[in-house]
Amino acid sequence: MTSTARQSHRLDGLEPGNLLAFLALLGLLRALEESAAPWHPRVAWSVDTPPVRPVLHLAVSVGRDAVLTAAATGISRLAARHDFRPYKDLKLPPDIAAEQLRAAAAGDDGYTADLWAALVTDAAVRERDKITEVEPTPLCMMLGQGHQHFLERLRTVPRQRQPERGPKRNQPTVSEADCLREALFAPWTRPDNTSSFRWDPHEDVRYAHRATDPTDPKTKTTTQHGANRLAAVGLAALTAVPARSRGSAARLEVLGGGREADGTFTFTWPIWRAPISLAALRNLLGYPGLDRIETRAALGIVERRRAHRIAFGRYMNFSRAEPLPPTR
Repeated sequence: MTSTARQSHRLDGLEPGNLLAFLALLGLLRALEESAAPWHPRVAWSVDTPPVRPVLHLAVSVGRDAVLTAAATGISRLAARHDFRPYKDLKLPPDIAAEQLRAAAAGDDGYTADLWAALVTDAAVRERDKITEVEPTPLCMMLGQGHQHFLERLRTVPRQRQPERGPKRNQPTVSEADCLREALFAPWTRPDNTSSFRWDPHEDVRYAHRATDPTDPKTKTTTQHGANRLAAVGLAALTAVPARSRGSAARLEVLGGGREADGTFTFTWPIWRAPISLAALRNLLGYPGLDRIETRAALGIVERRRAHRIAFGRYMNFSRAEPLPPTR
């Protein structure tokens, strides 16, 4: 876990306790590997320089503008493979899911195979309203409720280079680079009226104790579009697999995911010191024993953060991630 990076950039927009920010970090690494592989992008956390934020390390000396251009190019190339039509939701029969998985695996595009492998498996199924469907990734927060369609958003959001912002009649113009700059290099102000994936704890809005209707277009919660674009392409890093506990049916689990005794899905990620690649980070997400003090010390893990999936009525969100204490 060493690096010969000659350039580093602190990512002040990506807070350690926000799932959307962590997924955006995965997406940044994936996008840079796609468009600027010779840069050998790596990430560490500024644990000794508060507030804790990720730091991007590169093997070449390039400025922020070059990073933003490369990230935009990578997102564009990856988003071109986000074509799930005619399906809008992850409510797929097992035979359709198996067909999509086989087609993705048979191609020469590793990203498409990774993407489908992060969404479903035909080995974990469930019955809804007497219809057998594959279980979607636990990171899918919408199945058509309120006209929110996960696959449709996963296709359109990363392709939308410029966000909708401000009143419809007088929308300010913001460039693609500036949108990504706001997501990566500045504290989030969430100025965008674009669709999101409900991964940001800020999107957990409820009627109680509010003076306005959270579903009213004039007062509804806005988002950080650049972060959602990055997170959409970062999702492919989180491979889904069927898992079966004794005496129960197979459930779909993802890298970094887990379930508590009551069945609540959680997602946990580490905070580490030394610059590592996306491949190394994926290994860390599935590495056993990261709550043990000696394992953390050996791998340079400072702490782990855990977010919980929560549901209120038909809608789901993720909580802000809290640090997990180590065990001996």
